[in-house]
Amino acid sequence: MSTNPELFPAIGSVVDQTQNLPIEAQTVEVTLDEERPVQEIESLCMRCGEQGVTRLLLTSIPYFREVIVMSFRCEHCGFSNNEVQSAGSIRPEGTVYTVRVLARDDLDRQVVKSNTCSVIIPEMELTIPPGRGQLTTIEGIIRDIITDLAPDQPLRRVQNPQAYEKIEGILSRCRDIVGDDDDEQNEDENTTGPVDTPKRASGLDTPLEPFTIRLDDPAGNSFIEFVGSMADPKWNLRTYHRTRQQNIDLGLIAPDEPVQEAPAQVPEGEKKEGDEQTTEPEPLNENEEVFVFPGTCSSCGHPCNTNIKKVNIPYFKDVLIMSTNCDKCGYRDNEVKSGAAISPQGKRITLKVEDREDLSRDILKSESCGLSIPEIELVLQPGTLGGRFTTLEGILDQIYEELSEKAMASGDARRNTDAFVEFLKKLKAVKNAEQPFTVILDDPLANSYLQNIYAPDPDPNMTIEMYDRSWEQNEELGLNDMKVEGYEEDAQHDAAKAADASKPDAKAAPATGAKAAEAKSS
Repeated sequence: MSTNPELFPAIGSVVDQTQNLPIEAQTVEVTLDEERPVQEIESLCMRCGEQGVTRLLLTSIPYFREVIVMSFRCEHCGFSNNEVQSAGSIRPEGTVYTVRVLARDDLDRQVVKSNTCSVIIPEMELTIPPGRGQLTTIEGIIRDIITDLAPDQPLRRVQNPQAYEKIEGILSRCRDIVGDDDDEQNEDENTTGPVDTPKRASGLDTPLEPFTIRLDDPAGNSFIEFVGSMADPKWNLRTYHRTRQQNIDLGLIAPDEPVQEAPAQVPEGEKKEGDEQTTEPEPLNENEEVFVFPGTCSSCGHPCNTNIKKVNIPYFKDVLIMSTNCDKCGYRDNEVKSGAAISPQGKRITLKVEDREDLSRDILKSESCGLSIPEIELVLQPGTLGGRFTTLEGILDQIYEELSEKAMASGDARRNTDAFVEFLKKLKAVKNAEQPFTVILDDPLANSYLQNIYAPDPDPNMTIEMYDRSWEQNEELGLNDMKVEGYEEDAQHDAAKAADASKPDAKAAPATGAKAAEAKSS
């Protein structure tokens, strides 16, 4: 945040300052008076060619950063436009803001969209590429989609009927959200005259089909408003490390700049200046080799590779990390499986989480492990999320995203929205460590792990219990019919049985032959 609040005052104080101005000072006139919060500059209207007014506002958005808001309006034709630019530096990490729009009140959430931000609406299979910056609302983004796509629909209907049908489905859903039926007639850019202000979609009584809106900004300069506090169950923030191509697009590195690699360390005395490199490179360690297996993408069917690496977890066992990434459709998947023998007993791990430091513990949840948090009545059955090797905070984030994305879209969630929103609020408080809670990992195969930060000493907040599996658990895991010792005797017994079964047939064969010979002589 800026250390100069006078240069970037809070947007609420700007509103109060503007309302306290005399009526004459609030009229539109070209001025650069430093005492006024909004600076006004005369500029050309690109629609009618007359002179309009551009307003500049330097302000700061609470819980976000400083921005420059630019707004243009022409009093002759009624055309208006606005844009927002970040006045801060590029964040060290990219950000992804996600909001689940469940009620019409959510359409009024404020949105800051920078010129490097992509807007994604998964339910419509719609991605808006980076463009001009905007200070708008979720309803404003939906209306912009209609404005951008609707004018070219008559042409698409003739040239590309398939694209027309696809886009018409998107426009139909957008019109249902904002409650407009005649947008195609009202959005003609060549029409001049006053522009009617549409009715706010949040004030309509028609039902709203839930959808998700996501802002993905590699620069981290975009934002979606939350309601109340950051514990808003419909709102989520995730950060990520930028890729090399994203850094190039942001201008942080040059396209021809070589990739920096860590220099190889050569032990002192092993190589001298002028010596010829006659020695062969040392082989990789057993756990450093990455195996590549060709396969087929389960999403698009194109060929893709699966990378498998063996990793040794201290004070635990070897595990296999498998990662699949399809270059054609972008599908990604990763999973963790045990690389050791099946344990004769099951394992139950109980951790009492007291602060945020506990959220950084490494956790290996196998596909046979169940997870529960009694304080919020959360129970994950074995097999949920598959195998995961991450941190405790990471797996709680995955649980939150899976539940909020999939469960909210189901019919049961819509009928009981209030109860589910309350549950998500508790889950978000837990994953932010706002209250103490207990995590229980129950793995019948003992292939799960939770980091002991006091290792090799015992952890005072964590207990590990080994127990004997029940017959039902062994049956479910397929262990009752599995025999790895003494199976040679079973094979010999089966071979003897087969030999005994074939003996009567051997005795009957000569008799049949004798009868045939006797019949021939007669």
